[in-house]
Amino acid sequence: MRLLLAICLALAGIGPASATNLKLLTAGAYKPVALEVIPAFEKATGHKVTVINDTAGGLSRRINGGEKFDVVVLTLQGLDPLVAAKKFTDDSVIPLAKVGIGVGSSLSGPIPDIFSVEGFRKSLLAARKVAYMDPSAGATSGIYLTKLWQQMGIASEMRAKAVLVVGGLAGERVANGQADIALQQASEIRAVPSIRFVGLMPAQIQSYTVYAAAISAGADDVEAAGALITALAAADMLLLKKKGMDVP
Repeated sequence: MRLLLAICLALAGIGPASATNLKLLTAGAYKPVALEVIPAFEKATGHKVTVINDTAGGLSRRINGGEKFDVVVLTLQGLDPLVAAKKFTDDSVIPLAKVGIGVGSSLSGPIPDIFSVEGFRKSLLAARKVAYMDPSAGATSGIYLTKLWQQMGIASEMRAKAVLVVGGLAGERVANGQADIALQQASEIRAVPSIRFVGLMPAQIQSYTVYAAAISAGADDVEAAGALITALAAADMLLLKKKGMDVP
């Protein structure tokens, strides 16, 4: 109720008379937050929002390919070249949240050691299979983890036990028994309730990603698109924490 009230106050003067349909492109890590905010936004404004999620690389390809959309939530790193290419309205980029890479495991299996880098390394090597996002699809966490395996000296071992996921949740591979451990943005690990959210990877090897929103230069209703970003930015710390994210 407090979130709905905040949105109503922030969007005062915008109502069903000006209702429109909005298309939101979002990276998968931010999708759980967006889905929590949007129902209250739709009730407060009369606007309707269609949510489409993809990897950071996939979203960049969609936008560069000319796909029609109104608002995008993407990594700051992914937004930079699109800003340079004038894909967004001026000064519309607003940071929304940040997230680290989380660890998931079976509810009935051993709990991976995330308290030290060496313990984490041993847990990975002891696992039968490890699920994480396919870096070739442009997944932010998958790209980072592939580099991390090299740095940790376990690249060949991890290739042999990798369960690479495209366009989904790595935790589902643990839920269905295909893997013992899942690694993905914490908000996406938390999105699979049938597995254990162990926590974040050790701080020494952690990678945080900041997600930001921007309005498409081709948006039909810039005011409505801006209202959606206002609603997303109104998400408080409690909601972000609940979904495995934090303030940027």
